[in-house]
Amino acid sequence: MKSFVFPGQGSQKIGMGKDLYDNFQTAKYVFEEVNSVLSQNLSTLMFEGLESELALTENAQPALMAVSVAIIRVLEKDFGFNLKNHAKFISGHSLGEYSALTAINSISLTESAKLLKLRGKAMESANSITKGSMVAVLGMTDYAKIQDLLKESTLPGEVCVLANDNCIGQVVLSGHCNSVDNVIKNCKDFGARMSIKLNVSGAFHSPLMQPASNKMAEVLSNADIKDVSIPLISNVLAQTVESGQKIKELLIEQIVKPVRWRETMDLMIADNITEIIEVGSGNVLTGLMKKTNVKINRINLQNHLDIENFIKFM
Repeated sequence: MKSFVFPGQGSQKIGMGKDLYDNFQTAKYVFEEVNSVLSQNLSTLMFEGLESELALTENAQPALMAVSVAIIRVLEKDFGFNLKNHAKFISGHSLGEYSALTAINSISLTESAKLLKLRGKAMESANSITKGSMVAVLGMTDYAKIQDLLKESTLPGEVCVLANDNCIGQVVLSGHCNSVDNVIKNCKDFGARMSIKLNVSGAFHSPLMQPASNKMAEVLSNADIKDVSIPLISNVLAQTVESGQKIKELLIEQIVKPVRWRETMDLMIADNITEIIEVGSGNVLTGLMKKTNVKINRINLQNHLDIENFIKFM
């Protein structure tokens, strides 16, 4: 039983997707459609641009989605692979939910690119008002102690919350800059091995993103999101959802709620998933599964050799 997962922000890198563009006309069409929709040569930025420009939220999000969807389209059109026949679940880390939904045509590629560009801009705009940041905290396995750390570190009138529960021993906390700095100062006293301040432009997946959530509620109200053909494990619920209307509501909530990835993996494991396939740039999600359950086979699909080997040994 297979689960297909789609990476989130932070997995972007210069050069991603270039191999696909060079080797498959199907992938080229995906990148060209995204360029056209956004009136931006996003593929050139992805292939040979500046890392700092690609890392901007409004660029990274549609770019990562484009790479993931290009891989799925190549599998389907060039190799006759039918995702519905092989995937028990799909899921994506934050923006990766849009990639997952686009991969199974719940959202069109054109609409997904527009939504992610707007989502990125809305998140950047929210941060210009609230001035937040994020920190990864490693080595804490007691969630009560994580809450104690947050309580101790959050200044009066400020916000600092659990944003990403990635796996046992790896969480990301998000909030006002001063409170996040306090987390960094205090975390070892609460049992953390180390902390890493993230190079991101805001306090993502926290209440400080409420202006972005409001904007996406407005934008998504007119979006066409169909019921899914493969159950989607939602970031917000860590449960499967299939209704397009419910998914739309969860995509709005997702911006201010934590990504429950540890529980997402637990659900896969409990449902006898034997193989997890990460579709797109990087290997963050398969790395998290390796830390969680080494028995599950892990595959990364990033380039033409990965795709050909996957089809050959499937």
